[in-house]
Amino acid sequence: MIVIEISFLKNYNGITLYPFLLVKSKSLKNDPVFMNHERIHARQQLELLIVFFYLWYLLEYLILRVSKSHDLAYRSIRFEKEAYYMETELQYLKKRKPYAFLHY
Repeated sequence: MIVIEISFLKNYNGITLYPFLLVKSKSLKNDPVFMNHERIHARQQLELLIVFFYLWYLLEYLILRVSKSHDLAYRSIRFEKEAYYMETELQYLKKRKPYAFLHY
């Protein structure tokens, strides 16, 4: 992953736009939980050939947003559920099965 510091990120620490990781602060590179969360997103993006990940992510968010607040809709997206649930499991990507996000 290519890490790029972007100062205008206000509400998020980072955004993975494969192969880039845009971060609020380069010091986040040293946070293993943060990096694991973002690496999980990178794997999800690769599995869905990048463009389909973004389409699915946006569509799921919009559907959820009809009945939920922004934060709740965001955290309810299956990609985010997997990443948040497994971010502290630092060996997760070594044992993760393809398309694991479908179980969330």
